[in-house]
Amino acid sequence: MYLPVWPGQPYPLGAVWDGKGTNFALYSENATAVELCLFDSEDQETRLWLTEVKNFIWHGYIPGISPGQRYGFRVHGPYSPAEGHRFNPNKLLIDPYAKALDSEIQYGEEIFGYRWDGEDQDLSFSELDDAHLVPKAVVIDETFDWENDQLLRIPEHDTIIYEMHVKGFTKVHPDIPPELRGTYGGLGHPAAIAYLQSLGVTAVELMPVHHFLSQPGHLLENGLKNYWGYDSIAYLAPHQTYSADKTPGQQVQEFKEMVKALHAGGIEVILDVVYNHTGEGNHMGPTLSLRGIDNAVYYRLVEDDPRYYMDFTGCGNSLNVCHPQVLRLIMDSLRYWVLEMHVDGFRFDLASALARELYEVNSLAAFFNIIHQDPVLSNVKLIAEPWDVGEGGYQVGKFPLLWSEWNGKYRDTVRDFWRGEDSLLAEFAYRFTGSSDLYESNGRQPHASINFITAHDGFTLNDLVSYNEKHNEANCEENQDGESHNRSWNCGEEGETDDPDILALRNRQRRNFLVTLMLSQGVPMLVSGDELGRTQDGNNNAYCQDNELSWLDWNLQNSNADLLDFARQLIHFRRRHPVFRRRRWFQGQAIHGSAVSDIGWYNSDGGQMTEEQWSMGFAKAIAVFLNGQEIPEVGYKGERVMDESFMLFFNAHYEMIEFDLPEGVRDRKWRVVIDTKEPSFVTDWVFYTEDKPVPVTERSVVVLQRC
Repeated sequence: MYLPVWPGQPYPLGAVWDGKGTNFALYSENATAVELCLFDSEDQETRLWLTEVKNFIWHGYIPGISPGQRYGFRVHGPYSPAEGHRFNPNKLLIDPYAKALDSEIQYGEEIFGYRWDGEDQDLSFSELDDAHLVPKAVVIDETFDWENDQLLRIPEHDTIIYEMHVKGFTKVHPDIPPELRGTYGGLGHPAAIAYLQSLGVTAVELMPVHHFLSQPGHLLENGLKNYWGYDSIAYLAPHQTYSADKTPGQQVQEFKEMVKALHAGGIEVILDVVYNHTGEGNHMGPTLSLRGIDNAVYYRLVEDDPRYYMDFTGCGNSLNVCHPQVLRLIMDSLRYWVLEMHVDGFRFDLASALARELYEVNSLAAFFNIIHQDPVLSNVKLIAEPWDVGEGGYQVGKFPLLWSEWNGKYRDTVRDFWRGEDSLLAEFAYRFTGSSDLYESNGRQPHASINFITAHDGFTLNDLVSYNEKHNEANCEENQDGESHNRSWNCGEEGETDDPDILALRNRQRRNFLVTLMLSQGVPMLVSGDELGRTQDGNNNAYCQDNELSWLDWNLQNSNADLLDFARQLIHFRRRHPVFRRRRWFQGQAIHGSAVSDIGWYNSDGGQMTEEQWSMGFAKAIAVFLNGQEIPEVGYKGERVMDESFMLFFNAHYEMIEFDLPEGVRDRKWRVVIDTKEPSFVTDWVFYTEDKPVPVTERSVVVLQRC
């Protein structure tokens, strides 16, 4: 079939339909030739040479090519892995700017650039064609009726994040139609949105939805697959299998419908994005996209032996963020998801890897500078996972302005506190009040701390209080994978038990964690299912468990109704009271001229904490006063923000402790609103005054509100 190839334009990259035809553009600095490959409905391939090159962008315009057209590239150039080049025109390559892919990757020797039987391994050259195994990119029609939908721009200090998996959340939801379960359409269904609204969260943080792949080898051999999705292969394409409509390209429309529905329900959409590496793996991985387009440009190679990859991620490769085109790819992807898909922000997986311009992590790296000045991206939520697996990669507290961070120190401190480890109370106080020691010095506010007890990676909240050890046998890695130091405590027996005392303690510990999380300054992040007591049977690395072990069991709404009700009341309690979600740091002094400061820390005798008491490693109990009359900020219309005042008593000791009310706050009666020894919020009012001590059960929290 003859198709004319007009010169076209070098920008925008990817495939862009203008109503009359489609422009194709691909960046490759070291290629010698590029073929555009078009596929018809019977997978017959038509190859067209792109002869126009400008600034290393190979481009051409094909009149008559319309949405639904499937395509790929074949890129010619030197095959010299020892020099960093892995061009192989026998391999059909996925467009890095593809907006949609038509299928998942199928595995076979054909997708590898080298021969499996070659004595020189990846230095050998494969002549096998892999077009029948590689998904094709799809030309799409980007028009969509958003009906005036806009980013919600919920203030960071008002944000409550719900980390979730599109498929896992909806796969067995009884009120979502079967054909929508496990899909974007399922998450946009009224039943899913109604649940999120009833819970009270303001944002969903979706685990990776960029089109990803499962690594060949261990997973496939054991009947497992990449469930979490941290192996992206196309940064502008929604993952195809999460679409209920299997028509090529329709996943884009379905994703947009989902976002629009969530926005209409008052819920923001944050994407977990993986720009630190791709699913092509190390030097023995398949050739699917960037490796075959221009390996030496897109990946960080070992300087004195470019056959091999720098690996700051533990996934085999690292993107070369030192190169302008790689930065451009990342930025174009981010802007696309904001401008075209209306997402409200991003959580960057292993973000420290993006700051490695040479070897060390640099908080002034080009990546951050570009985002800082970008008029689109500087105004959305930016969350870093502030570590990678390279040397010096743990960077909690060191990211620049505009960025919030997953606060790993918060997680570790709160876990240690409630399992009764010897730890300094000062550390707990810092974490509870927003971690000013980490974020205040460079001008950031409390919302820079994304507080979490659990995340997708690790134990669920239920398993955190039920297991001392990981139990990852189902991953078929002899229980060698996953974190071994979980800071967990099984409360007396490993795993399932019928012991009523252990079960009562576990339930209390779950409430303790939830109360601490939701009443801490900063942005709380709750993991999907923790409010229901979801378990993974002690598996703390369920990355490959695309089954009932990972999917949310909605029957728990009945069996753990008390926990769900408690979580709902707690989240809405936080939303009602601005004293728990301040925009600015505590000053430890009176702000508006009253006699009582904005915060106070006390021991069980009612006296202020001394320097010696702050450093007592064995101390397990502390009280904090939060003054709702001393909030140093104004509301949306400039009005003074005021709230009730609260006393919080934390007792991680193994015995009950009686707390005396501090002298400075005895002028009013106080009533109990939360006592974690109870399965629900307190409805029978119990009052405390000057001469009445407050009993706090072992391993529990009591919250008093001033009357």
